[in-house]
This record gives sequence, structure tokens and C-alpha cells, in this order.
Amino acid sequence: MSEFQLHPQLATDTVLLGELPLSLVLLAKDSQYPWLILVPRRAGIREIHWLTGDEQQQLMRESCALAQLMETELAADKINVAALGNMVPQLHLHHIARFTTDAAWPAPVWGKRPAQAYARLGDEVARWQQRLSAIDGFTVTGER
Repeated sequence: MSEFQLHPQLATDTVLLGELPLSLVLLAKDSQYPWLILVPRRAGIREIHWLTGDEQQQLMRESCALAQLMETELAADKINVAALGNMVPQLHLHHIARFTTDAAWPAPVWGKRPAQAYARLGDEVARWQQRLSAIDGFTVTGER
């Protein structure tokens, strides 16, 4: 089996925040929506059901912890969780905090508006790393 590597498109579109026991935690570079992505650190995996049973359960624990954190910290109206993989085949789970006032509400965020860069990306990364420290097993990792 090959070694895990983050898909180049995810590497381009996100910033690494840290790691959970199974997954990388990434921040999407779109300031219009609070948007985090979990990527299980397993090579060649495209589907959740390809993970072992224990890994599936761990991914669900990580996803639920992340969604609950986003809902609580941001007072979101809805947390969208999605694993599409049509454009990027590597298994990854989007977690997007949605608000009735956001630019795409109530439609999905994909393709509605071009991404808008964060004015102060480093500050946003630090905020998210501080929030994520409340999740058991989260660690900040080096820059990629």
C-alpha cells in the first residue's frame, strides 16, 4: 500500500489546522463560510465504507465532535456535512457552518460564488486551532 499524501487540490484550496487521531483537519480558503474538512490519513481511500470498521467509527466520532464544536462556537443555523468526492477522489468530509444570512442560503455552497480569501488567514488559523483544542486528540501540526 502506498503512503498517505494529501490530494493536490485539497492542498491548494485549504490550510492545515492540525490532526485528530485518524484525520487531518483543514480550513477551506473561503471566508464566506466557516468550512472545515476532515481527511482520514489513509492512502488510496475514496469511500467511507473502504475504511475498517474501527476507522469508520473513529471518523464518525471526529465528524460529530467537529460538527458539534462548529455549531456551538458559531451558533450556526445548520451544519452541512458532505462527502462528495466527484472532483477530488480522496475521501474527505466537508463541515460547513451555514446561516440563513449567508451568501448561498438555502442552496448548497458549491458553485454559488467564487471563493473569497481571508484578509488575515493566519488569525483565522489561530482562532480555529484554539477552538479545536477542545476536541480530545486534536494536535497542531507543522506547516505543509
